[in-house]
Amino acid sequence: MTKYFWLSTFVGLYWAYCLYWGFKGARSAKTSTDYFLAGRSIGVWVFVLAATATSFSGWTFVGHPGKIFTDGLPYAFASFYALTIPFTGVLFLRRQWVLGKAYRYITPGEMYSDYYGGNAMRLLTVLVAFLFSVPYLGVQLRASGSLFNVLSDGFISVNFGMFALTAVVVIYVASGGLRSVAYVDCAQAILLAIGIIVLGGVALHYTGGWSGFTTGIAKIVSSDISSGQNLTPDGYSMKIAIPGSIQMVSAGSKAVGGAWTGVMCMTYMFALMGIQSSPAFSMWAFANKTPQAFRWQQVIASSLIVGILLFTFTIFQGIGAQILVDNGMLKNISDKNLVPELINLLSTSAPWLVGLLAVCALAAMQSTGSAYMSTFSAMVTRDIYAKYISTNASDLSQKNTGRIFVVLVAGAALIVAANSSQAIVMLGGLAVAYGFQMYPALIGICYYKGFTTKGVVSGLIVGLIAVTLTDKTSAWFGVPWGAYPLTIHSAGWGIFFNLLTTFLVSVTYKESDAEKAIKETKHKLLQLVSGLNPERKKKVKLAWILTLFWFLVGFGPFASLGNTFFSDPNNPALWVPFHMPSLWVWQLVFLAYGIFVMWFLAFYMGLSDPIEEDRIKNAIGPKTN
Repeated sequence: MTKYFWLSTFVGLYWAYCLYWGFKGARSAKTSTDYFLAGRSIGVWVFVLAATATSFSGWTFVGHPGKIFTDGLPYAFASFYALTIPFTGVLFLRRQWVLGKAYRYITPGEMYSDYYGGNAMRLLTVLVAFLFSVPYLGVQLRASGSLFNVLSDGFISVNFGMFALTAVVVIYVASGGLRSVAYVDCAQAILLAIGIIVLGGVALHYTGGWSGFTTGIAKIVSSDISSGQNLTPDGYSMKIAIPGSIQMVSAGSKAVGGAWTGVMCMTYMFALMGIQSSPAFSMWAFANKTPQAFRWQQVIASSLIVGILLFTFTIFQGIGAQILVDNGMLKNISDKNLVPELINLLSTSAPWLVGLLAVCALAAMQSTGSAYMSTFSAMVTRDIYAKYISTNASDLSQKNTGRIFVVLVAGAALIVAANSSQAIVMLGGLAVAYGFQMYPALIGICYYKGFTTKGVVSGLIVGLIAVTLTDKTSAWFGVPWGAYPLTIHSAGWGIFFNLLTTFLVSVTYKESDAEKAIKETKHKLLQLVSGLNPERKKKVKLAWILTLFWFLVGFGPFASLGNTFFSDPNNPALWVPFHMPSLWVWQLVFLAYGIFVMWFLAFYMGLSDPIEEDRIKNAIGPKTN
C-alpha cells in the first residue's frame, strides 16, 4: 500500500479522536467555567501531558532539528528550554492556582485587575494574549500546511492544507473548550515524543549508526577547518563550538562564527520562558483540580523526558541530516523542510510509518495552537465582551461568544500566515518574547509587594516596545542597531527596560493605602497557604546560587568554556567520551545539573508542593467558598 493510503488512514483516525473529544467536551460544558476552565477539574496526569504538549509545539518537532541542521551544536543549547519553560511554572503556577481557587478567577485579566486595580492591566493582558496567540498560531498552522505539501509531493498546496487541517482544530476547540483541548493534548504529547524518537532513530540509522554518525561529525569539522570557512573567532568549526560570550554586531552584518553566543543562548531561553508566563498558562493554572500535577510536569515530563529527547534525538536529526546531505542521500534541504524530507525517506521501505510520523508532526503543531485558541477566546469574552459590552451575559451567551472568537482568532492567524509568510516568521519569534514581558506583573502578584500599578503597566508597555525594536521587526522601523544588538535576544532587551521602568515608576509614584491593603491581603493569603517554612527559607540563598550558576555557566556567557573543556574540538581523534565533541558533552552534563536544579526547586524547596483546598478555604474565610 502507498504512503498516501497510510497518510489518509492515520490522519483520519487522529481527526476522529479530536472530534470525539470536541463533542464530548461540548456536552460537559454546562457553564462558562466548564467551557473556559474545564470546570477547574483537570486531573493530575491530564495536566502533565496537556501542559507538556502545549509547551513543546510544532517548532520543537519541525523547527528545532532544522535549526540544529543549519547552526549546529551552538543552537542545540536552545534544547535547555525543556527546562527553562517549566522553570517559569515552578516560580508562578502554584501561587496562581491558590489565587484562582480563592477568588474564582477565570482569566488572568481578572487576576491582574483585582490585584493592581483598574482595567489597564486587564486590557494589556488581552493585548499580550493577542500578540502571543495570533503569530504563534500562524507559525504552527502554516507549518502544518507545509508538512502535507511535502508529504503529498506537492499535490496539496500549502494554503489548502493549512486551511483544511485547521478546520478540525477549530471544530473541537470551539465545541468543547479547554476540556476538549486538554484531552486531545494528552494524545498529542505522546505522539510528539514518539515522533521525535522515531525520526532520531531514522536519521541515526541512515547515517550508519553511532559509528557512522560520529565519523560524519568529524568529517564536517575537518572540512570546515581545511577550507577555513564556517569558523568561530577562535578557529573552531561553528558546527561544534559557540563563538564566544558576546559580540559587537552592527546593523546588517552577521556575528562571526554564528549568532549563538553565550549571551544569545541565555536570553533566547528568556524568550522561551515566556511560554509559561503568558496569559494562556495562567488559565491552565486556574483549571487544575490540584497543584499536585505541577511538579511532575515540570521535573519529570518536561525537564527529564523532553530534555533527554531534545539533547539526543533532535541532535541526531539535525546533525544527521547534514551528514546525509554530504553523503548525497538528501538534497535541497532547508531548516523548514528537513523533518518532512526525513519522513519521506521511509516512503518505500515503511509507508505506514510515514502516515504515523505525519500525524505525530500534525499533533505537535496543533497542540499549542488549540490551547491558545481556547484561552484567548476566553479572555476576549470575559475581559471585553462580558466586562464592557454585555455585563449581564449568561453562561450560554459567554460560551457562544467564546466559540465565535475561537473562529475569529484562527481566521486571523490563517489570513496573516497565508498572505505574509515572511512576516509571520518574524512575528512568530516575537510571540514568546512578548509573553516573557509578563514576568514583572507575576513577580508583583506572587512575591514582591513593591511593584505599583503604574510601575507594572508602564514597564509592560515599555517592554513590549523594546522587544519590537530589537527583534527582526526592527527592520520595519529603520532603527540603526538592527535585530538582537550585542547578540542579545529581544526578550533580554525587553525585560531589561521593562524591569528598569517598573522599578523607577514604582519608586516615583506611590500607591494609596487602599491599594496597599488589597495587595497585602493577597500576599498574606499566599504566605499562609504556599509560603516557605523556616527550614526551607534558610535554603533560599543556596537556591539562588544553584540557579544562577546553571543560567550563567550552563548555557549563558560562560558556556563557551564547553568548547574545549572535555577535548580539543579541532581534533576529533581525541574526542571523549564516545567520540563526542566537547560542547555536546558539556550540554549533557548541564542537562543533568539542570534536572537536579529543577528537582531542588520544585520538590526540595517545595515551590510546586501540593496544597489541600481546605487550607485555602480556612485562610480566606467562608465568603468565597
